[in-house]
Amino acid sequence: MSQQDDNFLGGFILGTIIGGVVGGIAGVLVSSRLSQGEELEAEGSKKLDSKANKKRHLKAPTEQTIEVARRGLEDKIAQLNDAIDDVRQQLGAVNGNAAIESSDRSIPKDCRRA
Repeated sequence: MSQQDDNFLGGFILGTIIGGVVGGIAGVLVSSRLSQGEELEAEGSKKLDSKANKKRHLKAPTEQTIEVARRGLEDKIAQLNDAIDDVRQQLGAVNGNAAIESSDRSIPKDCRRA
């Protein structure tokens, strides 16, 4: 092995060891903070009365809430499609390509029939 290969291997092993130590320390710190947060949450939830505790739980979705969510998603999808079309047209203008018509965008040029 050359000197460069030995330096790489030594650096790789040293980096792995140091990364493991730093990652382990970070994991211990994060887990201790999470466990402290869970203890505080457990104490706080004991103090809540049953009515307040019931409000924290999610209700089962109804047909109306599902329909509202579906419409909202459809609106967002339409907005994203419009934004994609705008960017596609802008990029076509920048690259000197003709803008693709929206009716032809799902069919590649080489697959279209005359």
